Amino acid sequence: MSMTDFSPRRCVALRHLAFEDLGVFESELQHWGFAVEYRQAGVEPLSASDWQDADLVVVLGGPIGAYELERYPWLADQIEQLRLRLQAHKPVLGICLGAQLMAAALGARVYAGQQKEIGWARLTLSTAGLASGLRHLAAVQVLHWHGDTFDVPAQATLLASTNPTPHQAFSIGAHALALQFHPEVDAARIESWLIGHALELAQAGCDLAALRQSSRQHGASATIAGRTMLREWLAGTWDVDLRSSEGES
Repeated sequence: MSMTDFSPRRCVALRHLAFEDLGVFESELQHWGFAVEYRQAGVEPLSASDWQDADLVVVLGGPIGAYELERYPWLADQIEQLRLRLQAHKPVLGICLGAQLMAAALGARVYAGQQKEIGWARLTLSTAGLASGLRHLAAVQVLHWHGDTFDVPAQATLLASTNPTPHQAFSIGAHALALQFHPEVDAARIESWLIGHALELAQAGCDLAALRQSSRQHGASATIAGRTMLREWLAGTWDVDLRSSEGES
């Protein structure tokens, strides 16, 4: 039995920047029967029923801090609704800022990291990470693009690290996955990131030519690994057998 045997599930994707979308994850979700609905944070708020009734909520990345509640008051509602959804054990996937907001919702500290981490690099997986779908990422480089980090919530399991950022991913049971890095990115569209984050890249002294080259070099393998990781997480979350799809794209 595959997820396509079910009636469509509703995936609400909350994004903070138009170009930081579901990327290569979107077609994977649609393949397994999810109808994807985007909402723009701060402009198109999710109602309490949206947060609680969606089959899957994905909270995407953005350039603001999860702790900047005075500057962006609507963050408080996001954190509270995430807390309620996680408390109810309903599926949540958080990427970058989304992962930080999940940590905040679970009572963990979110703060500026020791340094910005922008570029392609490998993860170091924990024992739990190697036993999870993240093992598909072990042999590839993934895109990192963040300045903040988080403490791992008390009820969560650390899955991955890098030298600059010891806390790169955590899970809670089968229903919640938080990823500081960007396995969803479509490297063929990296130029939109270079344009949209132009000021940050200039301030950080990043080499755009090197980022373009790394994206060309690592994008295809990261896409395959990221989609396989997502597929396995979906299978575990909804307790369905997706093993027959291993070779599909």
